[in-house]
Amino acid sequence: MNTTAAHDERIAKMTFASVYPNYLAKVEKKGRTKAELLQVIEWLTGYDEQRLQALIEEKATFEAFFQGAALNPNASLITGLICGYRIEEIENPLTRQTRYLDKLVDELAKGRAMEKILRTASV
Repeated sequence: MNTTAAHDERIAKMTFASVYPNYLAKVEKKGRTKAELLQVIEWLTGYDEQRLQALIEEKATFEAFFQGAALNPNASLITGLICGYRIEEIENPLTRQTRYLDKLVDELAKGRAMEKILRTASV
């Protein structure tokens, strides 16, 4: 399933700061911690808590957020459906990377084991 150009543009211009509180609320509501969320984000992007906070304060767009990220080499192992899209079929790299993050947050909230979320054990 391909995303539209307008959809991709909307994601690119959305700020990480506007979405992060939703990620945090989602995982905490399900009994997971901020530290676990930060671990997941750091695994995907390479950003530590200090750098994440700076990006939030800068109101970095997802485009800028992922441009500066050192994407984990195992990120391509993140597959499945998120928001009605099959991640591995999304052609736009930025939209795919954003959906990677959405999927990891979703897995964390659903109680999946951290080693499976971080693709360190055979999945």
